[in-house]
Amino acid sequence: MRLPTPVSRRAPLAALAAATGAMMLPVTRADASPAAAAGPAAAGPGARLVDYRRWDTDGAFASGTRRGTVVGDGRLRLDAAGAAGLGSRTLDGRRYDEGTWRSGWHEPGFALTSLIPSWSAATPRDSVVEVEVRGRTADGRTSSWDLMARWAAGDQHVRRTTVAGQGDDLARVDTDTWTVTAAGGVTAYQLRVRLLRREGQRATPRLEAVGAMASRLPAGTPAPTQPGDVRGRVLDVPRYSQMIHQGHFPQWGGGGEAWCSPTATSMVLSYYDALPGRRASSWVPDGHRDPWVDVAARATYDHGYDGTGNWAFNTAWAASRLGGGEAFVTRLTGARQAERFIAAGIPLIASVTFGPGELDGAPIGSTAGHLLVIVGFDAAGDVVVNDPAASSASGVRRTYDRAQLERAWLTRSGGLVYVLRDADHPLPPRGAATAW
Repeated sequence: MRLPTPVSRRAPLAALAAATGAMMLPVTRADASPAAAAGPAAAGPGARLVDYRRWDTDGAFASGTRRGTVVGDGRLRLDAAGAAGLGSRTLDGRRYDEGTWRSGWHEPGFALTSLIPSWSAATPRDSVVEVEVRGRTADGRTSSWDLMARWAAGDQHVRRTTVAGQGDDLARVDTDTWTVTAAGGVTAYQLRVRLLRREGQRATPRLEAVGAMASRLPAGTPAPTQPGDVRGRVLDVPRYSQMIHQGHFPQWGGGGEAWCSPTATSMVLSYYDALPGRRASSWVPDGHRDPWVDVAARATYDHGYDGTGNWAFNTAWAASRLGGGEAFVTRLTGARQAERFIAAGIPLIASVTFGPGELDGAPIGSTAGHLLVIVGFDAAGDVVVNDPAASSASGVRRTYDRAQLERAWLTRSGGLVYVLRDADHPLPPRGAATAW
């Protein structure tokens, strides 16, 4: 969890806790896009504009530009037969073979101010995936390539990290979010993925999917939605508390208040019967309850951010567990869109922010950023959640007032969610939506 700006994260949080007397969780971080920038005239001043684009097929990968990589079976790999096309790279003092893939320019149809990438990849042995982004303005100015992630599924060889800052031209990197600083936003973007493997190694990293959620959001909170047809539907998502892990593994955040994101992700993976097994948690000491949460925290830890709240790192790890499914970060317009996912049997991990008295029944009085799981809706249309901030699993299931939850969810994070699904749960029909 983290604060909405790339610097001075913890001092303001402590000051706010002292001033209010409320319990404050370390923050997940709200959208840092410039809210004051004017949106496209055709969209209207109050439009919430979101576009999710995904590349995950042979045709989609083949439409990009490749060097030292090949496409097959819906995956991108290093070209083992074409060593002449491979580049070479030094990382942490070690030499790696390198191949790249670059998308074409994608135009979401509006001037975006914020972008969050997501990906699914395998990194056997000493191999790495890097994800980069650049943008282009309506008048043709092009930004530099900004590194969004240096990622590996394990941590034996490479420190999984992001690099905050990089604000040298049209945008800056705020941990997992590419925040546009150019007046008026950018109208198109490209993604670039680098696949790296240790020189002399035959195993190759594999990119199975890469995508990005681009958005432009108005200031303020939209009017509350009225309940739709999905009333009384609650998914049977297992309940885990982050608080029972207080003090676990300081090198990966220390558990407790810091582990809302991996705990929420673990709840949804458990729902799909996709948690790691005993072998994966063999390093967790006996007596640690729900050891898969410890595994998730280690697997999502961002050494650059120094925490487990990196949105894309959580979905990348989840994607590796959901064979035939997918996991990505996007934004929804509110509870009506969430209802469509619940109807499809897909719980949602939502980022919320609220002050004292703003979310009745919450296990904490306020938070500058927190992840919980939307698991359904009661008969009145209020939102049923699994809130990992409860002190024990018995208190995780809660029901929150619909309008209060929407305000906590939409105002700061802009309706941000992790979407995790397995092969048995197709995404709901999009209709006019462009967020999935």
